[in-house]
Amino acid sequence: MARRTPPFAPFEWMIAWRYLRAKRAEGGVSVMTWISLVGITLAVFALIATLAVRSGFRTEFVDTILGANAHVTVYSGGVRDAETGRVDRSIPEYAEMADRVRGVEGVTRVAPLVKGQVMGTANGRNAGVEVFGIAPEDLATIPRVADPETASGDIDAFGGERIAIGSGIARDLDLGVGDSIRLISPDGVKTAFGTSPRVKAYEIAYVFTAGRYDIDRTRVYMPFEEAQLYFNREGAADELEVMIDDPEAVDRRVPEILAAAGDNAYAWTWQDASGGFLRALEIEDNVMFVILSVLVLIAAMNIVSGLIMLVKNKGRDIGILRTMGLTEGAVLRVFFICGAFTGILGTLAGTILGCLFAIYIDPIFSLVNYVSGGGVWDPAVRGIYALPAELQLADVLSAVALSLGLSFVVTIFPARRAARMNPVEALRYE
Repeated sequence: MARRTPPFAPFEWMIAWRYLRAKRAEGGVSVMTWISLVGITLAVFALIATLAVRSGFRTEFVDTILGANAHVTVYSGGVRDAETGRVDRSIPEYAEMADRVRGVEGVTRVAPLVKGQVMGTANGRNAGVEVFGIAPEDLATIPRVADPETASGDIDAFGGERIAIGSGIARDLDLGVGDSIRLISPDGVKTAFGTSPRVKAYEIAYVFTAGRYDIDRTRVYMPFEEAQLYFNREGAADELEVMIDDPEAVDRRVPEILAAAGDNAYAWTWQDASGGFLRALEIEDNVMFVILSVLVLIAAMNIVSGLIMLVKNKGRDIGILRTMGLTEGAVLRVFFICGAFTGILGTLAGTILGCLFAIYIDPIFSLVNYVSGGGVWDPAVRGIYALPAELQLADVLSAVALSLGLSFVVTIFPARRAARMNPVEALRYE
């Protein structure tokens, strides 16, 4: 009784390798196979590059939000004045409230703030800015602001009538450390004739770059006590800026923070502020993955065309092999190896190119920007200064698994056709 050979025996690999090495004139690999190889390479490269840019963009976006903004903003529901009907949302007992919130598990920092929108003017130029009144020790704990590598000036000089401004404001108003900026507030001094605008000049002690265009171009930090005087908030704060240890799990901390803050307290999280954009990113990610998966499928389908042509060219060989005792399964595996090899090689090449693109995206993008004459990336529209990319193992593995899975599946059908070829019909006209 003949001994059955195990699947994917050495002779099956040898036959497949000979077919792959054979010249086209000898009925070997066709042009379609090379087209499918290039197609899979480019499709996998595009998929990995897109996933890396998507991951990098979300990471950079979230990092700039969390690095310069509160994870949770606690504010008061307000008290309505019976005479004027105005709602006062200031927090007179901000120190006591901050102490209670600091005691909540997971809270790493609580800073009272005074906020207001004013006009900044210098060197004959004007810009609308948002002032954050904050204590110097709290400013020094904001990661994206207190970064000496991206800032100029001395953050320890912040205090009194010395303020910190974003690099975008400094650029728009042509300011630097040591210069003065005038801040004009419409809600100034109350007189018998009404409210007159408040105008005051401040020295710039620190210029920061938070990494977000909208923050750097609008934000000014003022010492907390000075902001209380400037905005008529003596003895009160507008809100509490709360940082927690796990910003992604902010929803779990909010009930405890509100319970510690008091009955009339409300919370606004960073996910509430940017949730719509994050959801749009997630939807875009899913759509892009589906579209690029279709491109991988189209490239993999070219394997079918090349393999069918290979089977047709090797009909005589199939008939001879079958008469020599080769089983249908062995023939199937021979041609499966031929097709799968194209998918594996294309996937490997595409993975290498995609990873190299993500790793060297900065010089690549600089070259594209130089060739196109500049202006390819507008931070005013996209909010961040450069195109980020972050390689994640899960993204690479998902792209590799998708490409290999599709390549193996589409290879089965022409391989089965070769296995079921009748040897008599294959040799009839030989």
